[in-house]
Amino acid sequence: MPFIEERDVPPREIVPGFRGRYVHSEQMTIGFVDVDAGAVLPEHAHPHEQITRVLTGELELTVAGEPRVLTPGTVAVIPSGVRHSGRALTACRVLDVFQPVREDYR
Repeated sequence: MPFIEERDVPPREIVPGFRGRYVHSEQMTIGFVDVDAGAVLPEHAHPHEQITRVLTGELELTVAGEPRVLTPGTVAVIPSGVRHSGRALTACRVLDVFQPVREDYR
């Protein structure tokens, strides 16, 4: 299916306050994530490479112990296996890209 309407993809709550709509190809997963102000993403790591871009709002992201406030236009590149966590300073909209596919998000 080459065309998908984001609104037709059912949202799933990854952790409280983080709701994503995930689209998968053979090699990658892209997530459109709405985050509530104050929501916390606990520290974790996964085998997937991840690229995160804040579309709206402010997200404090800590990657490998280094904190940074991401605002619209800021991109974070998280290598495979690197521990990271986050906290929404405001309500946010985030674009996440994972490679390989996040089978756990299907």
